[in-house]
Amino acid sequence: MEKLLVVEDDPAVRTTLVTFLELEGYAVDAVASTEEALERLELSAYPIVISDIYIDQRTGLDVLDAARRRDPRCAVILMTARGTMETVMAATRGGAFDYVAKPFDLDRMLETVQRAQASRAEEEEEAGPEDLPETEMIGSSAAMVEIYKTASRVAPTDATVLIVGETGTGKELVARMIHRFSSRASQPFVPVDCASIAPTLLESELFGTLKGAYTGADRDRMGVFEAANRGTVLLDEIGDVELNFQVKLLRFLQEREIRPVGAARSKQVDVRVLAATNRDLQKMVDEGRFREDLWFRLNVVRIVIPPLRDRRGDVPLLARAFLNKYNARYQRDVRLLETGMKALQEYTWPGNVRQLQHLMERLTILAPNDRIDGDTVRGALSIMESREHPVETLAEAEEEQIRRVLAATGGNKSRAAQILGIERKTLYRKLERMKP
Repeated sequence: MEKLLVVEDDPAVRTTLVTFLELEGYAVDAVASTEEALERLELSAYPIVISDIYIDQRTGLDVLDAARRRDPRCAVILMTARGTMETVMAATRGGAFDYVAKPFDLDRMLETVQRAQASRAEEEEEAGPEDLPETEMIGSSAAMVEIYKTASRVAPTDATVLIVGETGTGKELVARMIHRFSSRASQPFVPVDCASIAPTLLESELFGTLKGAYTGADRDRMGVFEAANRGTVLLDEIGDVELNFQVKLLRFLQEREIRPVGAARSKQVDVRVLAATNRDLQKMVDEGRFREDLWFRLNVVRIVIPPLRDRRGDVPLLARAFLNKYNARYQRDVRLLETGMKALQEYTWPGNVRQLQHLMERLTILAPNDRIDGDTVRGALSIMESREHPVETLAEAEEEQIRRVLAATGGNKSRAAQILGIERKTLYRKLERMKP
């Protein structure tokens, strides 16, 4: 096999490392200075270079630069007992394969060399390019095409649309698409998360408040419906609106009139209303938790977004779009390999598209050697997997994953929500429902 190059000024460390690698079957050239290293690299290319950083007047970063110029595929492993943020950043920018702190375990160094060797020998191809549409709403599965067709038909009208789907499926994106292709496209689009607003404040948030209407109301405050006049309002998580406010919302949908809190008269507004939910509103109606007349009023046109696990053919398009987005944002050139794409398509995605987006952002930032292969994907997803206890339903699987992630984060709900790919308020709602 080709020789490795070791650059280390400490004789004891150099001898130990060279002897160990030779016993493991590697051929090794060893030098004690950066000058010797640069001379060797002028004469020939090495597949793997292991170099200390702080050697003499020049550093291992110079060795890294020379090795990569000689062979862009050269895997350079840097090591030092005086690691700093600055040197790690410089090594990362320079394309170092790995960065090892001294004193290091020889088995750990061997594992790093083997990974470097495998990365060079691997003939794995990058996942093929996708023809990406110029839109945020991405997917070419039959289910998504039907959604596009329904949205295109209803967009030019002022009909109320109910968008249904699990958390993270892209309900707001569908609503924005409808607004963008409507006659109101040049006017405001205002999303309102009904679940995040206290029930006592939802009326003033939507309808507005007059000065003096209650303690603390020191000025007139325009509500969302008036602020979005001639535009579109998305009432997200409509299933979380309490019964006592549902009748007022129904009246607004019928009359398009608002009465700010504290006002004696109503005023007319021209606003289109879209609604979204991850709940089964028909079931809530049957249980008496949602008004049937409001349900009928909202359900003029219904668009159901399938979960990502039911349209895995869309995963390559979505993954490629997110990778392109975050490569541009973070000025990276991370590649998604075929095995990485296969691992993405095999996963069940309980957090749907939002979870995939968060995962691709993390991998774009943290992928070793700017390559996303199957092991990298599975490693990032491993904390979300649960094989310890068999589960029979999707709800049970979701609860088990939530418990596992919370345990791994020491109960940190913000971190757990980030790992799960869902919003924190969504995690709180799921935890509330999980209580015995």
